[in-house]
Amino acid sequence: MKLAKEVAFAAARKAGQLSLERLGDVRKIDYKGVANIVTDVDQACEKIIIQMIREEFPDDEILAEESGKSSGKQSDRRWLIDPLDGTTNYAHGYPFFAVSIALTENDKGVLGVVFNAVAKELFWAELGQGAWLNDKPISVSKTGRLAESLLATGFPPNTPEAQRLSMEQFRSVTAASHGVRRDGSAALDLCFVACGRLDGFWERKLAPWDMGAGALIVEEAGGIVTDLTNGTWDIAQGNIIATNSMIQNELVAALNEKELARTIALAGS
Repeated sequence: MKLAKEVAFAAARKAGQLSLERLGDVRKIDYKGVANIVTDVDQACEKIIIQMIREEFPDDEILAEESGKSSGKQSDRRWLIDPLDGTTNYAHGYPFFAVSIALTENDKGVLGVVFNAVAKELFWAELGQGAWLNDKPISVSKTGRLAESLLATGFPPNTPEAQRLSMEQFRSVTAASHGVRRDGSAALDLCFVACGRLDGFWERKLAPWDMGAGALIVEEAGGIVTDLTNGTWDIAQGNIIATNSMIQNELVAALNEKELARTIALAGS
């Protein structure tokens, strides 16, 4: 694991440095959906990360946001790569984005690295070894009530129905808490839960590379990660709640999908 950690650190820093150097100098933007974009910087950063991993671990499987799945002989080890989490922010020069790299073994996260190049903050965790910000250990907050909590979320760029439900959840939690932030990088939001800057985070329809590193960092910092109904979190399903554990049940109740869906239906009738 020592070599994997060294490679992930070096790759995250190198890709992060490139993204910082090119901030405000995006030369090409393509659309993967109506509001889902990719820049030439995403692609350049991903190429750097994959090359560095392949040099040391040629047999590992890789799942990356822009290039997709690259199979390896050792299919029980998989790297999850988001070279630039927060692409829309980045394309507009909004400085909230990160590199996210995770390693799983037999579908269980064993290493997570998230690098915020703007702040020079490297969040990382190794299974069973705690969570860290640069060289200092981190832990989740001790906030005990949703009413005293600061949270974050994101909205899925897909169907109108999913967006309406996300907005209802946003309203519900905002009314019950100190506030909800929507900054556009799930990887950083999860890390902010891990270090106590946020008390909780939730989002729907995320990809494995959005959550893989951050979820492990939260858990190793003493937090809890579940699906939106407080059930077992499944990275393949894309729905996630991450909290300090103390506000978990209150947040799940405020996000009650069935009740909010009924509210939406009644409003439309």
